[in-house]
Parts: sequence; C-alpha cells; structure tokens
Amino acid sequence: MTLSAENVSWTAGGAPIVRDVTLALPEKGVLGLVGPNGSGKSSLLRLLAGLRRGTGGAVYVDGQPITRIRRAEIARRLAVVEQQATTEVALSAREVVALGRAPQRAAWSAWTERDEAAVASALERTGMMHRAAQQWSTLSGGERQRIQIARALAQEPRELLLDEPTNHLDIRHQLDLMRLLPRLGTRVVVALHDLNQAAAFCSEIAVMHEGRLIAQGAPAQVLNASLIGEVFAVDASVTCGPTGTRISFF
Repeated sequence: MTLSAENVSWTAGGAPIVRDVTLALPEKGVLGLVGPNGSGKSSLLRLLAGLRRGTGGAVYVDGQPITRIRRAEIARRLAVVEQQATTEVALSAREVVALGRAPQRAAWSAWTERDEAAVASALERTGMMHRAAQQWSTLSGGERQRIQIARALAQEPRELLLDEPTNHLDIRHQLDLMRLLPRLGTRVVVALHDLNQAAAFCSEIAVMHEGRLIAQGAPAQVLNASLIGEVFAVDASVTCGPTGTRISFF
C-alpha cells in the first residue's frame, strides 16, 4: 500500500473531528468515502493529502510518515481536487491544466516535451481536449470539474483525492464525472454523499460516522440496511444483483 492512515485523529477547538481512523487504499480502483455531513470525510481527505496535520496517529506514504516528506515531494505523489474551484483570472482550459505541472518542474525551468505530453494526456483522459482553447470562465460546472481533474492528473500523481466533486452539478454531469473516475488509471479516493453513485462507481467503500471509520469493503459487503439506518438515520432496502448494488429509501 502506498498511502495509508494508522489511528489518525484530528481535533479542532477541543472537539474531535476524526477519531482513530485506520485506512488503506485498495491496490487499484476507486475508494468511495461516504458518511453524513459532519462525519469527518473532508477532514480525513485533507489529512491523507498532508494538507492538515493530525493530532494523533500518522499518515504514511510508501511507509514513511507524511510529516517527514517535503511538501513539493507530496505534490508530486498526491493530487487533490477540492469541492468547487473558482478563479477570476483569464485563462484557457489548457492553461489551467498546465498549472498542474508546477510540482514536476524546477523553478524558472523551460517548458518541455514531457510537460506538453502530460497536459495533452490529462486533457485526453478527461475528455476535454476539445475544450482546451476555451476560456475557463465560459465552461459549464461539469466541464470545470473535469478540467480541475485534468489539472490534477497533469501532476502525474499516484493517488488522486477528490472532495465531493459532484456537488453543484446537475445529475447528468454528476454521472458523467463518476463514470470518468474508474477510467483514469490511478488510485482514486472520492468523498461522496450519494450512496447509489458510490455503490455503482466505487470498487470499495469506506463509511465514516461521527469521525470514525466504521466499515470498509466492497459495496455489496458494506452497504446494508442496518448500517445505512445507523449511520444516515433513514430506512432503506438494499438489492444486490448482476448490475450491482441498488439502494432504495423510504
């Protein structure tokens, strides 16, 4: 495992937000991080990315505590996509993606063929090459999220961490984005609200509740009516079939 957490905790203002979480990323595929608001999903993602320092336990990258790794090196290994990106700068979609090359380049170094290839690959993998010359400000919400993912991919990371990337998108763009994640060819951790999207597009699911990780495994193993009732305080029925796991609420 290249990225993992061992008994990680984080406290803010005297209140425990993340409590003794031990988490390992699957060797491949998409890990969906689910839980109600306030369960600690976003905080755990920031701890995994090294953007926040825990108050207990440790995050490890290739067996080394992330706190001992230089920020520049972390940026070459891990990429983060926040919930919603905004910018007032007049940039094209391609120029936004090119910003992702910063961790891989020495200061004041010339743009190289490798940089160009990484940007082109990121645009191709996210299906956004046809929007490369378009101004960022004119893109739809779904297109902006894809460009932000392309920017992260241009870093050439081993792991990609996304914090509720489907927020503020209509259902078509949500599904387009979720269909994209398994095809990216890198390990992905994504925080989500929608349990059916998590079940449909994630190879593993980790369930957070009141700051704790209470279950991790395949969707059909983890998502059951009892757990959903306990964590989300709703009644649900779960159907597992050839097309996957489907959850109905009532």
